[in-house]
Amino acid sequence: MGKLIVLNHPLIDHKMAIIRNKNTDTKTFRHLVNEVGGLVTYEITRHLETREIKVTTPITDTICKTLSKDVIIVPILRAGLGMVDGIQMLIPTAKVGHVGMYRDEKTLEPVEYYAKFPNEIVDGTCLVVDPMLATGGSACAAITAVKKRGAKNITFVGLVGCPEGVKRLNKEHPDVDIYLAAMDEKLNEIGYIVPGLGDCGDRLFGTK
Repeated sequence: MGKLIVLNHPLIDHKMAIIRNKNTDTKTFRHLVNEVGGLVTYEITRHLETREIKVTTPITDTICKTLSKDVIIVPILRAGLGMVDGIQMLIPTAKVGHVGMYRDEKTLEPVEYYAKFPNEIVDGTCLVVDPMLATGGSACAAITAVKKRGAKNITFVGLVGCPEGVKRLNKEHPDVDIYLAAMDEKLNEIGYIVPGLGDCGDRLFGTK
């Protein structure tokens, strides 16, 4: 079973309070979503594999450590885009793939409409990114999509989750760890996380 890591950090909690506030403007919301995405990723990066290399300092030669695998960020369109810049601030060499999902009106299940990934996804560390882990449908479908392209080392990175989404992701992809900034109470009758932060995509891009 994949690990569930909910970060308990005063700085993240402070920023999440502003993100949750319905009166927060689009610019501030987008900026803080990126920042929290980066802070959550910082915790993930402590587990990345490294290899030793020789470096010449101004004084002498020494042995240092560098990342041994590529990092690939895969945002789930469109809300996942709001976390990419924050992650790349920490890992500038990270490559970015994209996966787009829409919900079928009859089955209510996500359907892939766009997918493009760098070749390094096969051997690299893959971060599937979406601010909200609600029903878990989109996250599970996106992870299935990257697995079909050969990804093996996959982590889900989100801001807010709920028990329903975590349970589904654990069931369908027990090999994937989940990192969240906050774990909320439940889903409501229309599939929104409670207390949540509303529709993250709309708030990021100023739609509706």
